[in-house]
Amino acid sequence: MVSSPEYAHGIPGILKNALDWIVGSGELYDKPVALFSPSPRATYVRAALMETLTVMGAKLVPEACITVPLPRQPEGDVIVSDPKIAPTVRAALVAMADAIGINLPDVSGGE
Repeated sequence: MVSSPEYAHGIPGILKNALDWIVGSGELYDKPVALFSPSPRATYVRAALMETLTVMGAKLVPEACITVPLPRQPEGDVIVSDPKIAPTVRAALVAMADAIGINLPDVSGGE
């Protein structure tokens, strides 16, 4: 799972350098990857990460790649208790778990 802020309409340098270091190693080849974005305004970083990870041979899990508009300073359990955010995050985590072969327990509260 990758979550990154957007910097100058792209991937922050430190993350790009980390990816560049492993690009030839095959570490991400055919590995399921999810992208979590905390801001709907961060459109360039998502596209840049998708391109870089695809070139590296990573297997992006579309259902697990989400944008969740978080408040600037979320407090405590705001993510898991927010009725607009929690189902999206839950669905993405289930999709990622399915992609890597893990069965998650039902914590949806009967939904």
